[in-house]
Amino acid sequence: MTPYYNLNGDSGIVAYGFTDDGIKIMFRSSAKIYEYSSSLIGAHNVEEMRRLAKAGRGLNTFINMNPIVKKGYKR
Repeated sequence: MTPYYNLNGDSGIVAYGFTDDGIKIMFRSSAKIYEYSSSLIGAHNVEEMRRLAKAGRGLNTFINMNPIVKKGYKR
C-alpha cells in the first residue's frame, strides 16, 4: 500500500494500492481494506480514483459523492 498524501489534511484515507482492474483503499476509521474493481463501478470511475489517489487530493470526496462508488466495493 502507498501512503495517501492527503494534501488537504482532512481525508479519511490513509493508503491505497492498485490492482490489475481496480484500486484498494485503507480508510482512517477502519483497519479494513476496501477493494473497488472496474467490473463493479466502471473503468471510468476506477481511472478517476487512481488519478485522485496519485494526486493526493479529492479521493475521499469522490467516493462519498458518487453513490455507485460508495457502495461498490468488493470486500
